[in-house]
Amino acid sequence: MDHIYSDRNEYFARDKNGPCAFCEAQKMPDSYNNLIVHRGEKNFVILNKYPYISGHMMVVPNDHTSKLEDLTTDQLYEMMMLIQKCIRDLTRLYCPQGFNVGMNLGDAGGAGIKEHLHWHIIPRWVGDANFITVIGRTRVLPESLEESYEKILEGWQLD
Repeated sequence: MDHIYSDRNEYFARDKNGPCAFCEAQKMPDSYNNLIVHRGEKNFVILNKYPYISGHMMVVPNDHTSKLEDLTTDQLYEMMMLIQKCIRDLTRLYCPQGFNVGMNLGDAGGAGIKEHLHWHIIPRWVGDANFITVIGRTRVLPESLEESYEKILEGWQLD
């Protein structure tokens, strides 16, 4: 069953001057409530609360920083290893035809949470962006965010 997800109002109405969403998520026990599927030594993996498509994951440093150049070699190494695992797991669970992997830094770079850098790992399929997303400003997801969380959490533990 497809899930119609119109997140525009909630996303734009959120308090952008409030506490950092990633730092707040780290304070909570891991569950659907904070969307964290894995905590590494220096980074964690979390699902996007406002996903572009099912399986949209992010790798986030534990440290609150907006500057990639401030991260240590160990932090960067673990980030890349977690991104690789995200791709491996999403490939196994969703069979995507490709991925968008990257980060947006600062306002001009399009960062939604500019104060705490994060990598996006987004599975993609030919034709996954359609007129409903563009014209209706609504996303149609093949599963709910909660279903994605449970599926990815279970899949994460298989390796």
